[in-house]
Amino acid sequence: MKIAVLSNENTYQELTELPNQIVWLRVASIDSLLQAIEVDALINLNEDAGEKNYSSTNLPVFVNSVSQTLKENNHTKNIVRINGWQGFLKRSCWEISGQLSKDHEAILTLLEKSFSLFPDEPGFVSARIIAMIINEAYFAKEEQISTEEEIDTALKLGTNYPKGPFEWAKEIGQKNVYSLLKKLSLLDKRYTPSKLLEAEALQS
Repeated sequence: MKIAVLSNENTYQELTELPNQIVWLRVASIDSLLQAIEVDALINLNEDAGEKNYSSTNLPVFVNSVSQTLKENNHTKNIVRINGWQGFLKRSCWEISGQLSKDHEAILTLLEKSFSLFPDEPGFVSARIIAMIINEAYFAKEEQISTEEEIDTALKLGTNYPKGPFEWAKEIGQKNVYSLLKKLSLLDKRYTPSKLLEAEALQS
């Protein structure tokens, strides 16, 4: 099986390090992705993947779209959303929204990934939780309760998290975390982003 991929270097490495029988074709633009020939599927892991138009292809497509839904972008049935934030592709179970076809499932099998299907809503589950943890850490820093290093250490030692909230924020990207929180806060004020996180996101 041959799959065309549009992504940055880090997420491309995460994807292609997986044991599989897939031949990867890395492309440099959305046009190149959609015009790729003799491929069986398309994967777009860029931050704006969910905003692109894929109506020109009938191939199975996976898009990294944590904040934006399939419905709001009028995507067709061959498009599914995944949580493609940096670090999440390594997980054994992928979070997915959309109508999985047999072709989608065949690709996941080759990638040795199980999957959990979620409603077509912003944030899936783990991204919502981690975004909230990061946001609370930023509130604590805002209030000068502690430093980034101390908060990261406390969370890792106290809760056995693999990363501290500021480490997660830097890996995922403050802009991605902020965008999700901003979207979720329109319906639930508990997700209102901290001013410090907002400032860092707008600077990135």
